[in-house]
Amino acid sequence: MKLESLALHHGYESEATTKAAAVPIYQTTSYTFDDTQHGADLFDLKVPGNIYTRIMNPTTAVLEQRLAEMEGGVGALCVASGMSTITYAIQTITGAGDNIVSTSQL
Repeated sequence: MKLESLALHHGYESEATTKAAAVPIYQTTSYTFDDTQHGADLFDLKVPGNIYTRIMNPTTAVLEQRLAEMEGGVGALCVASGMSTITYAIQTITGAGDNIVSTSQL
């Protein structure tokens, strides 16, 4: 597919009931579990699913799939703010005891 098509269509199948072509916006902060074992399996990452919106969200998941496909990557991560992005990037390349040298203009 062309880049424009991937940006509009990848990662989402229209719902059977509404036939909506656009990705729904899930405005929720929390999710329910089938039972305690289901909740435990979700938190242990044994089964896929939504736990808490700041960790994962169905709307964000579609965006991540589209970005990964457009860039030819295996995955993508979308976060809520630029500061979150900076924090994640720094935490990815540093470890306990590392120092970061920066300027005030950064």
